[in-house]
Order: sequence, then C-alpha cells, then structure tokens
Amino acid sequence: MKTYLTNQIKNVALLGNTGSGKTLLAESMMFEGKVIERKGTIEGKNTVSDYSEIEQQNQRSIFSTILYTEFQDHKLNILDTPGSDDFVGAVISSMRPTDSVIMVVNAQYGVEVGTEIFSRHADAMHKPMVIAVNQLDQDKANFDSTVESLKQSFGGKVVLIQYPINPGTEFNAFIDVLTMKLYKFKGDTGIREDLPIPAEEMDKATELHNALIEAAAENDESLMEKFFEQGTLSEEEMRKGLSLGLRNRGLFPVFCTSGKRNIGTKRLMDFIINVAPDASLTPMPKNSESKEIKCDANAPTSLFIFKTSVEPHIGEINYFRVMSGKVTEGMDLVNSNNDTKERIAQLFVVAGKNRTKVTEMVAGDLGATVKLKNSKTNHTLAIPSLGGTKFEAMTFPNSKFRTAIKAKNESDTEKLGELLNRAHQEDPTIIVEHSKELRQIIISGQGEHHLN
Repeated sequence: MKTYLTNQIKNVALLGNTGSGKTLLAESMMFEGKVIERKGTIEGKNTVSDYSEIEQQNQRSIFSTILYTEFQDHKLNILDTPGSDDFVGAVISSMRPTDSVIMVVNAQYGVEVGTEIFSRHADAMHKPMVIAVNQLDQDKANFDSTVESLKQSFGGKVVLIQYPINPGTEFNAFIDVLTMKLYKFKGDTGIREDLPIPAEEMDKATELHNALIEAAAENDESLMEKFFEQGTLSEEEMRKGLSLGLRNRGLFPVFCTSGKRNIGTKRLMDFIINVAPDASLTPMPKNSESKEIKCDANAPTSLFIFKTSVEPHIGEINYFRVMSGKVTEGMDLVNSNNDTKERIAQLFVVAGKNRTKVTEMVAGDLGATVKLKNSKTNHTLAIPSLGGTKFEAMTFPNSKFRTAIKAKNESDTEKLGELLNRAHQEDPTIIVEHSKELRQIIISGQGEHHLN
C-alpha cells in the first residue's frame, strides 16, 4: 500500500443503535474500495468487522473494529462500533482518533435510544456528524417519519442531501439535491445509472436544493453575500459551505443508503472525501502542557494509543493514531506516561483481523503495532525531543453494574485474574477489584449484558 499524505486521509466512526446496519455498510465501503472482493453477511458470519466467535454467535458487534478502504486516491479509515450502550467504551475510544462520525439510522424505526446516546457523546467530543438513513430496502422503511424523528432530536440542523424515490422492498433509486441527479441502482453490486430528475419530482427536488443552498450559505459570509446577489450557489460553493457547517456542527447532512444492497455507498464516501474534514483540519486534543500539537507530517513524531486488544499467538496489539510527524518501521520512541523506551518493530494497516505490513505512516493515519513492552490504551509515544509530552486521556463512563466472580476450580483463580486484567486492557469500562474484606473478585461494567 502506498503512503497516503495527511490531506488524503479521512477517519470516520460508524455509530448507531444495534441493528441499524453499520457492519454491512462498512462491508459495502470496503467492497467499493476493492479491499474485499465480495461482501460478507451477518447470517454467513463472514463480515470483516465481526470476526470474533462471540460476535458471530450473537450476530452483532460487541467490539469496535478498525477497517479501511481506498477510494478516489484517498484512504478512508473506518471504525465500526457496537450499537449497545453496554459497550459504550468501545464507541468512545473509536471516536477519539476520528475526524467525523456517520450516524447510521434504521429507516424502519427512526431515532432510537442508541442514536440519542451516541449522538450525545459525539456532541461532547465535538465531532462533525453525517446521517445515513439505512435499510431503506426493508418492507417497513419510512423515510419521511425517520426524517421527522431526526428533526425532533436534532432540530433545524438536519438537512437533506438525498431522498428516496421508492423506499421499501423495491428500493433502488434516490434523488440527490446537491448534484441534482437521480441515481438508479442495479441489483446489489453498487452499479448505478446517473439520470436526469423526472419532471414529477422536479418541484420537490428544487425546493430541497434551495433549502440546501441556504443551509450552506449560512456558514460563510462571502457565500451569504453571493447567495443574496445571485440567488444561488454553484455545487463547489455549496460543498465549501457544507464543509464549514459540518466542521462546526452547524448542520447534519442526511443520506440514503442500503448497506446490504450497496445502494448509496459511493455517494456517501464521495461526500466524506470531498466535504468532511481531513485529519489536518480536526482540532487536536491538548497535550500535557495544554498546547495543541499540529497534525503535520513535518512535525516531531507522536502517537496516541486508543485501543489495545489481545490475540492468541500474537499477544497485545496496540492501535494508534499518528498525531504528528511520521512513524517508520524500526523507530525508537519514548512512552511519555511511564518514561520507558519502545521500538516500533512492525507497522500495520488493519481491516479487522487482516493486517498488512507497511514501512511508514504519516500524521493523521491510523495503524497498529505489536510487541510493545509497557504501552497501553491512553498512552502517548513520542520522540525524546518532545520532552515527555502526553495527550489528554480518554474518559469513560462510571460503572452501572457490578457482580462477584470466582473460578469454578480454586486452582484457576490466578488464571482468572490474568484474564480479567486482560479484559480491562481491551475494555477500560470493565473494572476489576480484589475485595479483601469480602474475599471476592468484584467486576464492574456498563450492564449485565456487558459483564456476561
């Protein structure tokens, strides 16, 4: 894989309630970028994202998964997240390294509990948000009621980029009021026709197009002046205004998708690449000296570890964002949290359990490494000249549920302790306590389902 420049990298997290279709949307995104040759299915237990045994048994995402695709000479890093609030820790750690989020909403149900919970976290982290109304190919899909529920939750910030022609089991077309085209799809291959808008839809499309122009113009004084003078804006000018509005969370653009049938995926990715902020435009978390380190490939190297997993035969895998500079295979860095030296022996780009070796990554990119000695989630690695700079740690919700646990056989108590500590490494919202008074191991988490 080639080394992408910072302005060629986009990092997005897929958020949404359980069952909204995030994993299949991610499959379509990877398929369009030719990272995979065929799309997996939940029933077939062969998606790139849900590769663990427990996820395949439950047929739902339980862990966050780092993925990527290549599209229009850009690298799009995708973090697929669980949809249950019990696994909110994975959602928070997935949003930290990203530049924007895609809120996936099930067209059958509109705004759900998970939509509201995760949107609050996105707001707290000030992440730009694009909305994908998904599963428009389902029998009970209702686009209008879904949009109404979005407006009730998010107000006038909700702006339509697209609307479907025929939601339901025959869904295969939508009108895009940014490009003013009708997109019609064949089967589930993503192949589409770009057609003129039919006469019977022109009034509605024009009305929504004008509303979109106004929403774009509101984010820039020069665009507003031009809009008042000419009464319209070009597509390029609209993209500029939408980009500014997206970055300050002044608007939430709405797209039409069916992840299962690969409808609308290309246009969604096209928008992310051309309108959503790249890594260099994302506000960086403050370091230990309350300074913002610029996401610049020419700056001194620093990394932030946002996720740790443990895999058989490999051990710990640390997932990181290159915060500044470049990281290369064999580079020596210092862990700013414990002042220990670490060597980046290997570098990988990741798509689920598939890891591809690379020799270099630049500021803004997401990658993985193995065999670090003393580095965990929330740790900063940097070159010595940065003087022990640390990035602000992620904060996770307090525990909501706790229970005692013991090994079935007394002889396995030590082994159980090791496994529980490993679970905490992988998910910081799992808290392990050894109560001397009760002579028990107490584990705490976000809910009964979480601890199970």
